[in-house]
Order: sequence, then structure tokens, then C-alpha cells
Amino acid sequence: MSKLEIKDLHIAIGEKKIVKGLSLTLNSGEVHAIMGPNGTGKSTLAKAIAGHPDYTITSGDVLLDGQSILAMEPDERARAGIFLAFQYPSEIPGVSIANFLRAAVQARMADGEELDATGYYKRLYGKMDSLKIDRKFTSRSVNEGFSGGEKKRCEILQMAMLEPKFALMDETDSGLDIDALRIVAEGVNAMRGENFGALMITHYQRLLDYIVPDQVHVMYDGRIVKSGDKSLALELEAKGYDWVKTELATA
Repeated sequence: MSKLEIKDLHIAIGEKKIVKGLSLTLNSGEVHAIMGPNGTGKSTLAKAIAGHPDYTITSGDVLLDGQSILAMEPDERARAGIFLAFQYPSEIPGVSIANFLRAAVQARMADGEELDATGYYKRLYGKMDSLKIDRKFTSRSVNEGFSGGEKKRCEILQMAMLEPKFALMDETDSGLDIDALRIVAEGVNAMRGENFGALMITHYQRLLDYIVPDQVHVMYDGRIVKSGDKSLALELEAKGYDWVKTELATA
């Protein structure tokens, strides 16, 4: 059992304060969703936790199993068990999916331990089949020329191969049609269990029809201002965010 603790976190980009005292605890085995209007700091939160250099954590802490990760480089955070799924996955020309994933898996192994090629490809093909990714994609450059749905499937494939403790999923549903959304959701749901937790950032309740969260949080003006179960997402879908802003103004 693992735990990701976000404690009174403040994040800035240059002089601009984005996240303003956010606290949240995520246990492995749980899926939490964060929803909120544009510009409230949702993507900033995920990127800062993963160690993106454009975001400065000015105060607060992020603990993984009781240890602060803030002094770690992004690759160290990844090896410790943090995975960031991007809203817009990058293309990496000249690097095949097979070689990229092989290097990533090897980097997670202990010094001196070598990856067995036969076992690696057997596992890779099994994951690709479950995500309905054509095996020929292994020879293609990472995300180069891929559709939006193909990019997201490949990112879920990366997550499945790396088996992180916690996945930070930044609008994974962005740009997906219904079929692609369902396949991606099936990949995430297949990983659900006592050794995996996910923090999903989304604008749309439809993702939560396929990946049912244990908790839903509303983020506004850099803070979590409301939490509940999946019914909260349904309420937001029906009523928007104005009623949350009204509650805050009258509180």
C-alpha cells in the first residue's frame, strides 16, 4: 500500500501564483478526479508534482510513502513511482516505441539487472493487444503521425508497462472519440488495484462513466473547494460551476 500526500502546496509560474494552498491525500487502490474551470491550476498541479521545470513549488510538500519528492529530478520521481500522462503527448522522431519503452523499463530496474528481451516483447505485445494497438506500431517513432486517440493509447501502454504507484492523468480524455475513450478507460481500469492509484484531471463527466472515481474534487482559484463521490461530477455536468462560485461567495 502506497500513499501520495499533497500538503498545503503553493505553485507559481514566474511571479504568478497558480496553486494556492492545496492539500490532498491519495492512497493506492483509489482513483480521484479533479474537475474545475479553465485556469484554476489543475494541469499546473500535475506537472509540478511530476517535476516540470517551468513550475515552481514555493511552499508546501509532496510526500510519496512519507518521503518528500521535491528535491528529486523528474526522472527520479518517475523511478520512485510517479507517472504523468500528458494532455498533448509529444512526438519523438527517430525513436521507436519498442526501443523507447525498453529503455524506460530498463531504467526502472536495479543496477546490474538486465532486461530479458523475450520476456519484454511477450509482455509488450500482451499489453498492446489489450489496448487494441497494432503490433506494427512497435517500429514507429513515438507518437509521430499518430491520431489523438493513438497517442493516448500509446501513453496508456507506457503506463501499463511501467506500472507506477501513482498516475497523474492530465485530461487524458481530451480529443478522444467514444471508441478511443472506452479503450483507454479499459486500460486504466485493468490497472486498478491495491498497487496503483490515479489522479485524473478532466473537464467532462463522460470519462467518469468509464473510470468511476472513488472521490471527485472541485478545484477553483488554486484550491480544492468541494469534494464528493461521482454524483458531484454529475451535478457539475448538469449545472456548471457557477453554483460552486456562488456558494464560495456566500460562505
